[in-house]
Amino acid sequence: MHERSSGAELAEQLRKELDRYSPGGKLPSSRALVERFRVSPVTVSRALAQLAAEGLVVTRPGAGAFRARPRESGAAVVGDTSWQEVALSADGSAEPSPRTVDASGVLVSLASPPPGVIEFNGGYLHPSLQPEQAMAAALSRAGRRPGVWARPPVEGVPELREWFARSIGGAITAAEVIVAAGGQSALTTALRALAPPGAPVLVESPTYPGMLAIARAAGLRPVPVPVDADGVRPALLADAFKASGARVFVCQPLFQNPTGAALSADRRGEVLRIARAAGAFVVEDDFVRRLVHEDAGPLPRPLVADDPDGVVVHVSSLTKATSPSFRVGALAARGPVLERLRAIQVVDTFFVPRPLQEAALELVGSPAWPRHLRSVSRELKNRRDTLTSELRLGLPELALPHIPSGGYHLWLRLPDGTDEPALVAAALRTGVAVTPGRPYFSAEPPAGHLRLSFAGVAGAGEITEGVRRLRAAVNGSTAGSWPASVHP
Repeated sequence: MHERSSGAELAEQLRKELDRYSPGGKLPSSRALVERFRVSPVTVSRALAQLAAEGLVVTRPGAGAFRARPRESGAAVVGDTSWQEVALSADGSAEPSPRTVDASGVLVSLASPPPGVIEFNGGYLHPSLQPEQAMAAALSRAGRRPGVWARPPVEGVPELREWFARSIGGAITAAEVIVAAGGQSALTTALRALAPPGAPVLVESPTYPGMLAIARAAGLRPVPVPVDADGVRPALLADAFKASGARVFVCQPLFQNPTGAALSADRRGEVLRIARAAGAFVVEDDFVRRLVHEDAGPLPRPLVADDPDGVVVHVSSLTKATSPSFRVGALAARGPVLERLRAIQVVDTFFVPRPLQEAALELVGSPAWPRHLRSVSRELKNRRDTLTSELRLGLPELALPHIPSGGYHLWLRLPDGTDEPALVAAALRTGVAVTPGRPYFSAEPPAGHLRLSFAGVAGAGEITEGVRRLRAAVNGSTAGSWPASVHP
């Protein structure tokens, strides 16, 4: 059992026993708790920290833990916050876009499902796939580095910028790299730097909901450009630039989210040529390059590596290959845009905390890093193959037009006439969480879809059980939500 879960269980047990102690009374020592509950000192420390965070206990170094004294409380104050509805929207400005922010598409992959629910909607590696020991060791070594708590350069620690530059390849140098707090933060910086509020921005269709949320929160207008198995369609991209006057196109050339498509070799140069002719930037979201599958073969270089003219603003991250809390990424660009990217990031966040940057350096420079990537590559292929096989056997009516050789999900098309929200709700009732397709489209979708992630589950056994539960959800759907013709 992971320390996190056992710590939560011990905290719950101690929470039930607090009434035995008077306010200010001392709890048993950590050693006594270790012996009584047969847990590790780390578990005891986690449990007490949880109770302290809840205000139930007070810990005093060298003295122990004590039941907290109750706070003085008065009658609850009921206010009237209805005035905020006016203040948040009717401020006299002539904004072309609504100021509301819809985070629902992002929260789908961030929210943890209820206990017992199989997580086919996850956006990160299962804890068993994360390099927890290597990250812990890297953080420990980083903590002993001289000056680790000092203020870092705003662009990032030089050695880490150099590592990202080498990873990107081509003629990119460390001077053209800015360390960012993960891919989401880097995308936010890029869109704010490249487009003013109210401007159109071209996006793949379908595409990552988190990017659509960023664009809309910045007051931008996403304009969809369809993709197929070879990535974005160049002719439609050129038409979209001409029709919209956009100066930004956001794309994921490698293992696109959600389709898994990779931009074909003949389209790579064409996309850059079309953007350059339009006087536009290409924001390259290279978020999943380090989650390549074992059978993928050589990967194409990032677009920015073959772009001498500064068309591409490149975004990459270590988060997907490590842990959702290891939020270290990079922006890379050439020309005057680099200064604007730097200025916006400084205004928003100052800099990425130096201990985290130093820990990233320790991690990627350790022998554990290539071993971890090889292990994940092998495991993701096995999980992809398991899920693909189970779907073909158990749910052949769900179309799977493309099987990716990288990333962590499959993109399924539902039969015409399927009630997508009803099916997603039915799946959750049967104990499996899936991601609906609608949030991936910035305009009306051509059909219903589901995205199934195979990275956040415990293993092949959960994948098999998850497909079985999804089959049960299909069988249990009402006639109005699932076409009768596809029932087995």
